[in-house]
Amino acid sequence: MLKTPCFRVAGLVGASVKHQKLLVPRSHLSAGSLIQLCRSDPGQWVTFQHLSFLKRQYVTKNIGALSQRAKPRQEPVTAVLDDQDDSVIQIQQFPAIKPESGVVVPGSETPNLQDEPEACRQARLEARQWKELRVEYSELPGIYSRLSKIKLTALVVTTAAAGYAMAPVPFDPVTFVLASVGTGLSSCMANSINQYFEVPFDSNMNRTKNRPLVRGQISPLHAVSFALACGVPGVTLLTLAVNPLTGFLGALNIFLYTCCYTPLKRLSITNTWVGSVVGAIPPIMGWTAATGMLEPGAFLMGAFLYCWQFPHFNALSWNLREDYSRGGYRMMSVTHPGLCKRVALRHSVGLIGLSALAPVLDVTIWTFPLISLPINLYISYLAFRFYRKSDRQSARKLFFCSLWHLPMLLLLMLTCKKPRPEPEKAVKTVDAPLALQS
Repeated sequence: MLKTPCFRVAGLVGASVKHQKLLVPRSHLSAGSLIQLCRSDPGQWVTFQHLSFLKRQYVTKNIGALSQRAKPRQEPVTAVLDDQDDSVIQIQQFPAIKPESGVVVPGSETPNLQDEPEACRQARLEARQWKELRVEYSELPGIYSRLSKIKLTALVVTTAAAGYAMAPVPFDPVTFVLASVGTGLSSCMANSINQYFEVPFDSNMNRTKNRPLVRGQISPLHAVSFALACGVPGVTLLTLAVNPLTGFLGALNIFLYTCCYTPLKRLSITNTWVGSVVGAIPPIMGWTAATGMLEPGAFLMGAFLYCWQFPHFNALSWNLREDYSRGGYRMMSVTHPGLCKRVALRHSVGLIGLSALAPVLDVTIWTFPLISLPINLYISYLAFRFYRKSDRQSARKLFFCSLWHLPMLLLLMLTCKKPRPEPEKAVKTVDAPLALQS
């Protein structure tokens, strides 16, 4: 049997009133009154109130014919999952199983709180209370280093130092140190603000769940204060002690990383390209710190870092696809795996072309494309294997190769740096004194 809503019964009554005779119990409405209501104005058609006498009635199907009969309501034995489905699923009900005496059911015992010792009760209640966040001063250096991503900051400072060293100007140790410190402080601010924004998402990833803000080792206000304490002096140092152009690039890099790259990670795969631009700015900052201007050599140094980041990060993100997906980040490896492999291969091969362009722009001598060709071919080969196999092992090999490829490439560039032309010494002509005529 199937319990049918009254509106379905009303449709059946209106459709078959000319062909079938309805058997209904006694009520204040007869079949003639129903037919008269159906033939009258549509505004007076049968409504739920007119068919109130059909409550608690059951419709049965008997060999293609519909009949209706009133039955006393009984306790339901079957459960209907969907009222709109004509099929009935019968669920057999089993009586509750009572455990035998002497048999202990796991989880059935509740701890007797009255017999709990006072010390245990106080400890349990104290654990459920909110506690003031206290930070040990001895732990602050480690917390600050993880908050600022000290390894990433060291890489940023290294690339900025390489850009400074490749500039065709005399080496100034004071300016070099000031530029390195300012770049490092700016990187610390950008990384700290990035972690502040991504706390809810980092908590879902195995790779980032142990970060200081996720674990509650410091408060968000403490993290933001640390970021400002690093960023404001860093940008000021670059602007006043180095030059305004380098300070502007440092502030621009902080803005791109915190306000563009960070929110784009959850919106579009273009975040990878924006992040590569962020990584390409530090060597340009090093070049401008030395020369005070933007030159083709500065853009070439930035282009090396821009291309290198794609095989590095795409290989890293390939083995972290589950983590990025769980955190809600839209990475190429998650949403566009084919594009992820092609982009890594394309930019690995691009490193060969950039190496050939370096002597053309008078950044290095002509031996640099030759001695850098083996390492560039090797990373391109690993990128091709990653493109063909698309497995974790090939991605891991490409990632670890990128870790030593960049410092090796920068070191080769420094050894093949084009010698700076020495300024011509002005020949001081000493005029012979005129002989005094007597």
